[in-house]
Amino acid sequence: MPTTLDWNHSDPTSWVNYPIMLATQRGLTTLGVDNSVQPGLAERWERSRTAEGQEVYTFHLRRDVLWSDGVTPLSAEDFVVGWHRALQGRERGEMADLAGAAEVLALQEQGAPAEQVRAALARVGVEALDAHTLRVTLARPRSYFLARLANVYLFFPAPSADLAGRTDEQVRDYFDRPRDGRPLSLGPYRVERWDRAGERVRLVHNPYSAFSPPLGPGERAAPVLTLMKSEIGSALYERERVDFVFVDSAVALQGRRPKDLQRESLLSTYFLAFNTERPPLDRPEVRRALARAIDREALLKGLLPAARPSHVLLPPELPGAATPEEATRLPHFEPERARAELVGVPGLERPLRLVYRAGDSFVPEVAIAERLAAQLAEVGVRVTLDARADFSSEVARRTEEGPRAYDLYLRRLGADYAHPNTFFTLFERTGNHQTGWETQQGGEPLARFEALLEEADAEPDAARARTLYGQAQAVLLDEMAVIAPLYHPDRYFRTRDSLRGVDVDPFNFLSLRSLRLAPAPEVP
Repeated sequence: MPTTLDWNHSDPTSWVNYPIMLATQRGLTTLGVDNSVQPGLAERWERSRTAEGQEVYTFHLRRDVLWSDGVTPLSAEDFVVGWHRALQGRERGEMADLAGAAEVLALQEQGAPAEQVRAALARVGVEALDAHTLRVTLARPRSYFLARLANVYLFFPAPSADLAGRTDEQVRDYFDRPRDGRPLSLGPYRVERWDRAGERVRLVHNPYSAFSPPLGPGERAAPVLTLMKSEIGSALYERERVDFVFVDSAVALQGRRPKDLQRESLLSTYFLAFNTERPPLDRPEVRRALARAIDREALLKGLLPAARPSHVLLPPELPGAATPEEATRLPHFEPERARAELVGVPGLERPLRLVYRAGDSFVPEVAIAERLAAQLAEVGVRVTLDARADFSSEVARRTEEGPRAYDLYLRRLGADYAHPNTFFTLFERTGNHQTGWETQQGGEPLARFEALLEEADAEPDAARARTLYGQAQAVLLDEMAVIAPLYHPDRYFRTRDSLRGVDVDPFNFLSLRSLRLAPAPEVP
């Protein structure tokens, strides 16, 4: 269930809001079936650079887009208002790429007067040139910017005409207490009711949306949808009380597979991380050997209806992913070589502690952990397993000697947008990787890794950028062997034949963008 319906202000647990936001709103760009950037609210754009090295986008908005009142047209001012609001929201750091954003963020951190913040906002690089033309200036070139616009809902426009003249309290009420057709939407649905106590959201069809899916013969738009949170979703589905349900248990996927089970490949990677500060894992050659000891195919065999074992970080469906030739140069299953490299390594006399999340999920974590322990035992490495409900705290916990207390941990990394950058930010100096690799070799490998990312992020040529991201991946997985990727997870769900187009997007969110109802059965 969402925590807010205010897509510009949001909050740090923004992922729970995405299904609602994606059903009701749109961004300047969207993603094609191959995850490439395509026009969205903007029908086209130009890209240039200033003499000072700033990147400028000029977006030309579609002229056929109306808000859900059927009267108010989308305007460039909607983006100016929305992005200014996002720069003052609870996730304002997400807007840091905009020229002038650093000043606005710094002033808010300092507690500057509101007038001073407003003056700085007026200097931020988002400007309505006219009703249908938006100019956006970034502090420096960012190749991922267009991909972020498609999915990061902080960049969605705000209904500026509807918000004008409202107090802060009235704006909060406008978004989080839906009534009288508000808040306005652009997508095929709008929120009619949000029942917090009952944990239900009622969506109704928006007949004025420019993004309603085309209907085939006899198909209909779904007039009303109810999204709900339930611990007994599978039971409700079996009783035909609901028409869609996620399969959130990997154990359930190992039993009889229902005919209506469906699968969506995610832009996601499940990996094994190493504590690079704690002997014997403080040596990259040891970490590489452990990565070579893992048989990914055997690790996943029989655990899921299908699986995509992998020893690379970037999923192959991601634009800019490594080529097969580049992938062969990264550590992969070579058991004899791994066994030879691990013989006599000081420190491996003790068992290594592997930490993973306790509880059931669509990732078969328990089975993977057990099989990893068995595979590493075959090359002479003992592993003890520790399932933790306090997983995040445990992998961050430090010993009295200084290094973190774990040896190995398992984690899933999901993309926020369809670009390589989103897979690397976790492992930057400020990322929440908890591996300690920022201390290795005086920090030089991490500095080189970040320099490659910076160069790739600023590179306008896609082929050159892909090469640079590939080099950064090699530093992370091969040279320093900070993590060992295991597989790219898929999401499973069940849906009735009466629903067409209901899906899960590559970011693991329920997608209602193409939803329609099948023709009604004929009455004899």
